[in-house]
Amino acid sequence: MPRWLRDLWRSTTGRFGLITVIVIALVALISVFWTPFNPFDANVRDRWAAPSWPHLLGTDNTGRDILSLIMAGTRTTVFVSVGAGIVATVVGIALAALGALTARWVRETVAVLVDILIAFPVLIIAMMISSVWGGSLWVVIWAVGIGFGVNIARVTRPELRRVQQSDFVLAGRAAGLTASQNLLRHLLPNVAPVFIVQLSWSMAVAVLAEAGLSYLGFGASVVEPSWGILLSDLQRYISIHPLSVIWPGLAITITVLALNLLGDALREATDPTLRHRSAELHTPAVVA
Repeated sequence: MPRWLRDLWRSTTGRFGLITVIVIALVALISVFWTPFNPFDANVRDRWAAPSWPHLLGTDNTGRDILSLIMAGTRTTVFVSVGAGIVATVVGIALAALGALTARWVRETVAVLVDILIAFPVLIIAMMISSVWGGSLWVVIWAVGIGFGVNIARVTRPELRRVQQSDFVLAGRAAGLTASQNLLRHLLPNVAPVFIVQLSWSMAVAVLAEAGLSYLGFGASVVEPSWGILLSDLQRYISIHPLSVIWPGLAITITVLALNLLGDALREATDPTLRHRSAELHTPAVVA
């Protein structure tokens, strides 16, 4: 087992985040083939059933099984978070590389562009795009991915500039490595801890963005399962059936928390300086 994975498993927060993310991914995969009930089948006779067998989390105002709706909504959550993470990775690495490894005029242009783009909140951009082209999951993916790709570029660019002056990078350049080879072999692995935290944050915000925009009607369509749409449907009955609103809200909270904790733990597990500092803190002092 790799050392970073052992260190991740030893961390309480890392273990919680890893297990939770794996469970969420498995639920999303299982929901493709099976859910306890059809999430879109309404049964008025079973409306507002309390949590019991066979409706373990109860039913909503139309008799739909809440557990099935949450399981189906997990697919949407995983799709959006992974899609936004991929877009953010591509945009962030591309802008960071252009802003750190190119000619001076290109670096300065990229720096100005990043400063301009970062001034616009991600959710506002997503709402503006949705109002023009209509709400969809792809709008959320691209808006969050590009928005946090800019954040990743802003944080990663100075780290790339710092690592670029290291002896091993200069040695690789002297050995004949091209700029792209140096980037893949030396630069990106050394900025990975900073990048991982930003990426996990972007995926967590993608979950919140999808739920929030779907809640407001700018995200998933009504024919797609979504925690945000479910929360929007149930919140009007919160004073009568408060328990039903807890489940989608709890799913969103746990998912976002797990992604953030996993990102922090991955940074500690992959950053040699943090591992060394942690080892020093846990090593008892020798008294002469």
